[in-house]
Amino acid sequence: MGKFFTANDEDIQRGLTTDVYFQRTEEILGSRGLLGVHTLAEFTVASLPESWPWAVLCGTEEMVRMFEGKDVDLYALPEGSVFTARTKKGIKLPVARIEGPYGQYCSFEAPALGFICYASGVATKSARCKLAADGRSVLSFGVRRMHPAMAPVIDRSSFIGGCDGVSSLKGAEVVGTKASGTMPHSLVIMMGDQRAAFRAYGETMDPSVARVALVDTFYDEKVEAMMAVEEMPGLQAVRLDTPGSRRGNMADIVREVRWELDLHGHPEVGVFVTGGLDEFKVKELAAAGANGFGVGTSISNAPTVDFAMDIVEKDGMPIAKRGKFAGRKYVFRCPDCLEYEVTLDRNAPPRCSCGKEMRWAEVKVLEKGRRLVPEERADHIRERVLQQLKGMSI
Repeated sequence: MGKFFTANDEDIQRGLTTDVYFQRTEEILGSRGLLGVHTLAEFTVASLPESWPWAVLCGTEEMVRMFEGKDVDLYALPEGSVFTARTKKGIKLPVARIEGPYGQYCSFEAPALGFICYASGVATKSARCKLAADGRSVLSFGVRRMHPAMAPVIDRSSFIGGCDGVSSLKGAEVVGTKASGTMPHSLVIMMGDQRAAFRAYGETMDPSVARVALVDTFYDEKVEAMMAVEEMPGLQAVRLDTPGSRRGNMADIVREVRWELDLHGHPEVGVFVTGGLDEFKVKELAAAGANGFGVGTSISNAPTVDFAMDIVEKDGMPIAKRGKFAGRKYVFRCPDCLEYEVTLDRNAPPRCSCGKEMRWAEVKVLEKGRRLVPEERADHIRERVLQQLKGMSI
């Protein structure tokens, strides 16, 4: 164990983060010579949390890295695919499937699920917030609400889901961008007053850093907003992080600050809101005139997508536990409607309800543990998500 209570890469790769009953299963099967039996398992979810109509698949890159070098084949929908829990016919949609000797992946079921369950929840919540913002900027501010070891996966998943920027230095490094942020209340307090803090920020920060002033530390928001306009040349936005005990109707506060800025000839200065936001509050505040949002806890603490991994074929024969559909399946998707269907025949593409022939949606990522497709950049995956979100709603 290192200094902090976290598993390192070697711990995960050695299967030390698995549930103990997988280790016991390996011991029993090994004693009976059954670890080499060829099996096929698929990853599905029975339903999505909070009645979400769709979700964003995320976390598969880490799963690929974990299985790389093992004697397995891995198929998956491309990371960033917007998917439904079931097809229109009610069949659970496999987002990935793995096959090979069972001993090659038995102990890795738990971490494989952990990778995609958490990341997909974060990416989906981010996508919902981005949709609610209706074209306005959304930044991921949630790393402080989770264990610091989670910062990179939180920021990568939220960026892929559609957030325009991330706050942590490590997360920004992972997604290949610069970290985004404004100023904390502590800067204003340490400087002694608002005007001094606004001047210091404008004079000290590199010109490439956005000029966004936090305007709710000591005085009314619209008063501090006007101070920021006067003290920080090139001011791009004011940030409202009004505490709950003073908040009242946040939409009215946004409208009031927006009115004050316009009244004094500053329509170019935006209103950026943070604090206790989710997709529904984002939608309300966007309608009130907010230009951007920093979303924290609701993204980093997003509901997990409860994927399960189940064996559906053993030694070439269909088999499954109760409640699961046995046999090898193939996933198809309509290129226009993005509707999914599952078939038993790879060579018989179904037709979408729109009449168009569907296309095979899976990608063979690993063959006998050898990677077949290169890792995708986070910004490319994000763009795929944004394209799929067009025409969707929360």
